[in-house]
This record gives sequence, C-alpha cells and structure tokens, in this order.
Amino acid sequence: MANIHTNDRTFLSVQFRRMSDEQCQKIHWASLEVMERTGVRLYEQEAIDLLKRAGAFVSDGNRVRIPAGLVEKAFTTVPKRVGLCDRHGNRVMPVEGHRSFYGPGSDCLNIIDHRTGERRKPVLQDIVEGMIVADALPNIDFVMSMVLPVDVPQMVADRYQMEAMLNYTTKPIVFVTTEFSGCIDAVEMAEAVVGGADALRRNPLVACYINVTTGLRHNEEALQKLLYLAGKGLPALYIPVGQGGTTAPITVAGCQVIWNVGALVGLVRSQLKREGAPYIMAGWGAGSLDMKTMVQPYAEPDRRGVAQAMAHFYGMPMFALGGCSDSKCVDQQAGIEAALTLMVTALSGGHIVHDLGYLESGLCYSLAQLAICDEIVSWLEHCLRGVDVSEEALAVDLIDQVGPDGQYLDSDHTRMHFRERWYPTLINRDNYDNWLAKGGKTLGQRAAERVEEILAEHKPDPLPPDVAQAVRAIVERAEAQYGE
Repeated sequence: MANIHTNDRTFLSVQFRRMSDEQCQKIHWASLEVMERTGVRLYEQEAIDLLKRAGAFVSDGNRVRIPAGLVEKAFTTVPKRVGLCDRHGNRVMPVEGHRSFYGPGSDCLNIIDHRTGERRKPVLQDIVEGMIVADALPNIDFVMSMVLPVDVPQMVADRYQMEAMLNYTTKPIVFVTTEFSGCIDAVEMAEAVVGGADALRRNPLVACYINVTTGLRHNEEALQKLLYLAGKGLPALYIPVGQGGTTAPITVAGCQVIWNVGALVGLVRSQLKREGAPYIMAGWGAGSLDMKTMVQPYAEPDRRGVAQAMAHFYGMPMFALGGCSDSKCVDQQAGIEAALTLMVTALSGGHIVHDLGYLESGLCYSLAQLAICDEIVSWLEHCLRGVDVSEEALAVDLIDQVGPDGQYLDSDHTRMHFRERWYPTLINRDNYDNWLAKGGKTLGQRAAERVEEILAEHKPDPLPPDVAQAVRAIVERAEAQYGE
C-alpha cells in the first residue's frame, strides 16, 4: 500500500502550503459571514428542522442562515481522524495528519479499452476487471466504481457497482449512489459482508461520497444520505461544489468560499444529527470553467492546494483528487497532468486521493492510466520520504575502509541496502538497444500489458458463498423494485 506521509519532523520531509493560517482564517471568516448573512437553500425538511431547533434562522421556506456558534460547536464534536478498514477488519487507512491514500474515481461514462485502445461505453465486466486490477496494484489503497455500466438497469446500476466492488477486492470502498435508496442498500450490503451494523460502524469498510448541487444549494438526496450516514455513525464524504464563473465567483478565494460554506453547512448538520459522526470535507475546490472550451478542467493549476490548506487549518480529514487528466487518451499530456496533480496533492497532505486513472475531464476511464498512476505514487513515496542519516546510513567507517581507490559493488553494505532505492515496474531504464530488443514499447503499451498480466494472474479473495448470495439478494430486490 502507499504510505506517503509528508510534514514529518522526525526526518525532515518535503512539504508545501499554498496558504498561510492568516489566509485560511480570512476564508473561514468570509464563509461564516455568508452563512449568517446570505444563508443556504436546503431541500430536505429534517435538515431544516434540525438547524432551526439549534438556533438557525429559516425564511422563505428553506433558506437557512446559520450562526457562527453552531459551526464552532460542531468542530468540538466531529472526529479529527477517520479510520477505514479492509474487508478483513484491518485498519489500513488511518486518515489523519499528512498521510495520503490513493484510489480511482467513479461513474465515468466512457472507458478506453486497454486491449484495443478503443473509447467505448463501459459494461459491468469493466468494473469487475477494474476491481481486480486495483486489488493487485500495491499503491492503490481504496477503490471506487470507476465507470457507470450501460448493460444493467440504470436505476439500480449503483447496486451492481457495489456488488462488484465487494466481490472483487478486499480494499476499503468509497461508493456513490444515484438515489437515497441506493445508499441504504449499499450500507446493507456492506453490513452483510462484515457481520452487521455494529461491526461496520466499528471497522468501516465503506464511506459514501455525496455529491451536492453547490455550496449554497443542498439537494434532497444529498441531505438524506448525510443524515442517514450520520445516524449510522458511518463516514460521509460530503462534497458541495462550486464552479468558478458559473455557480461561484471566478476568483480562487471567492470560489473557495462557496466550497467552504457547503462543507461547513454539512459539518453542522452531521453533528446535529449525531455528535461524533465521522465527516470528511472536500480536499479540492476553487475550480473554474474554462472560458475557451466551456469544459470544467480537472488538472488546472490555480486551485491546487487551496482546499487542502483549509482542511489542515481545521484539522479535518479530507477527500482530495489527483492522478487525473484532461487528455482524451493515454499520452504525454495524461502523464504530465497525472504526475503534477499527484505531486501537489501529496505535498499538500491530501488524505483520501481519488480520480487516479481519470481522462477527458472525468468523462473517460483507463486501467492503463491507473497502472501508470500506481507507478507515479510509488515514485512519490520514495521522493517525499525523509532521509535516514543514522550512522549506518552515513557509512563513514565503510568509506574509510574502501578508501579513495576502492569500489562498493561487492560490499555487504551495498547488498544490505540497495533494495531500499526505488526500482520501477513500468518506467523503462534500459539502454536504447535493449529497449529496442524488448519491442521498443511506449509507457502506454507497457501499462496495458501490465493490466492484462494482472487480469490473467491475480485472484482476489472471494466472498464466502453465503455472503455473496446475501449481497446478490439485495441487488435482486432493488432490481425488482426499481429496475427498468
């Protein structure tokens, strides 16, 4: 698994802060002013009632103005760390400090077939193969569905996604559902896998990614999911967005205020529902519409590190992004943007970093690109780790022993430590003749071959048959009730 941990003072490690505490404080104050003066629209009655009873001001039916005191109180009860577990109950993702964990994204409408290079509509088998690949890649820490399959009933596609994720990987799962009922079913499936509601709350295998209309407009399904998850004591990744130039101011700071208001509103509601409910805020934000193409770019530089700085200012766990590209294929642009976004997110201390393998501004997925991102994360782990300056590492006695005229190839010290250096899986270091002798393949070709090797060789731990059947029964029930 990836274990990138920046801002460690034991060994000085690389770190990056986009904003000072003073800048973060200004965004915080601006957010409180918007919450008190402008307010937000909430499209769910229980959420409105919770806030009204707590002292918020409600007008025009669903316009809610939230006093700053409710925000400050919420920060006293929300957990400042969240632990996610694998299927076996191992706490493999301590979301805290400056630790970063990596996984794919969800619900892409297209996929680049790694076998043919064709861009096509995804099917359920693509999710199965994606889970097998993600389960095998050593630096992928959690999974998401990657694509939205077109060969299943669309009203219950999220149930099929969840079933595939539970069956074909043991890693923690971040799930997305279309409707509130899908969230309930996904939690029920996870409870069936781990042994019940108490077991899932104690060792959460899953967290729910909740998309919210904007920071100032919170849709009914998002609010229902948030309150349900808070009541269950399960992690919610509550992400109210704002697009600079359309649904938010175009300036980085103004856009971030919209994102931040949404995050704070969700925080207050979750803690009013259940004090101590795990809540994860957006670790990306302040993005803008590209006025030349009218596309929302994923890899734009201006917003990098801003939301991460706010999350660290609050001491809150965050849902970040990286490893994504606006390129339409696995090419040089895809590699550049994936590496840069992963680098800045790691330096900024992003926690749960998703969207590895995204292309075409989130519209297309590539398993070959995911394999490349896995390699980038491996590189970053070595680049950003602290430097050992112990006596063994300094090797002064060895240097004296070898002297000016010796060499170190046959020394015990070299044999003991050479594996500590980074050795790539996909990146090629051969000389030209050897590279040509091996086929002269590009990185994209090698990545596609790596994916195919994993699919041929890797066998994820299966669910016990009775558990798999219990999960299948929930899918069948939903299909009978909602399916097309």
